[in-house]
Amino acid sequence: MARTVQIKIGIIGGSGLDDPDILEGRTEKYVDTPFGKPSDALIVGKIANVECVLLARHGRQHTIMPTNVNYQANIWALKEEGCTHVLVTTACGSLREEIQPGDIIIIDQFIDRTTKRAQTFHDGGPSSPPGVCHIPMAEPFCTRSREVLLEIARALGVKCHPRGTMLTIEGPRFSSRAESLMFRQWGADVINMTTVPEVVLAKEAGLCYASIAMATDYDCWKEHEEAVCVDNVLKTMKENANKASSILLMAIPQICQMDWEQTIKDARAMAQCAVMLPKH
Repeated sequence: MARTVQIKIGIIGGSGLDDPDILEGRTEKYVDTPFGKPSDALIVGKIANVECVLLARHGRQHTIMPTNVNYQANIWALKEEGCTHVLVTTACGSLREEIQPGDIIIIDQFIDRTTKRAQTFHDGGPSSPPGVCHIPMAEPFCTRSREVLLEIARALGVKCHPRGTMLTIEGPRFSSRAESLMFRQWGADVINMTTVPEVVLAKEAGLCYASIAMATDYDCWKEHEEAVCVDNVLKTMKENANKASSILLMAIPQICQMDWEQTIKDARAMAQCAVMLPKH
C-alpha cells in the first residue's frame, strides 16, 4: 500500500530513560528553534528501520530542572525534524493503592498544577507563529498510539494500567502530604513534573503524542510507607527502565505498519482550526 505520510517517531526520554543505545546508526544534531535551543542534541537514528529522533528531556547529564525544560523548543525541534509521533517516558508517583512502584500507566488525562510554563507556540513573540491558539484538550493524548503501547505492554507481560490521570506539579520539590491527599480527592492517579506543557504543545503542533508513565513511589500520602525520596526513585527507575525501552522497541515498528494518514490529518486540522488569526 502506498503511503503518503512518512512516519517518523520522536522519543522524549525522562529521568533514567533516555538511553541512545536503543537507536541504530545514530548521529547527533544540534539545532536551534524560534524558542531557543532544545534540552540537548537530537539523536537521529533508526529502530527496526523506522526513523526516530531521541531527545533527553532534562539534558543527557540531567542538568535541567522540570520548570526550566524548554518544552516549546523540544516539541518545535521534533516537528521541524519531521516527526509525526512523539512517544515519551516519565517517572511518576502513584496516588492509588493499586498502582504499585514498577507499574506502567498509559495515561489518558491530566490535571495541570504548573504555574510558570509557556503552554503555547502562539505567544506573541517576534518569531512565534501569528494569532492565538485555543487548542481543544478534551482528549490530550493520541488514542491510537496509546492503544499500541498498551497492547505491547500486555504482550510483554508488563503490569500496565490502561488509563490514568496525571497531575503535573511545578516542582522541583515533591508534594506536601496535604497536597498529596488533596490530589487523590481530585481523582488524580499519578503525579509528575513534566507532562504539562509537553502534551499541550504536542497537540498544538498536530503531533500524535503518547506517554509511558512509570510509577516509582507512592508520593507521600500513604501511611506506613516511606515518603518519596530521590534515592528510591532512581533505584526503581533503574530496575524498570528496561520495561519502557522494551515497549518502545516493539511499539515503534508496529506503529510504522499502521495507516496513520487520517489520524495525522485530523490532528493537524484540529491544530490549525484552533488558531484565531489577527484581524486585518
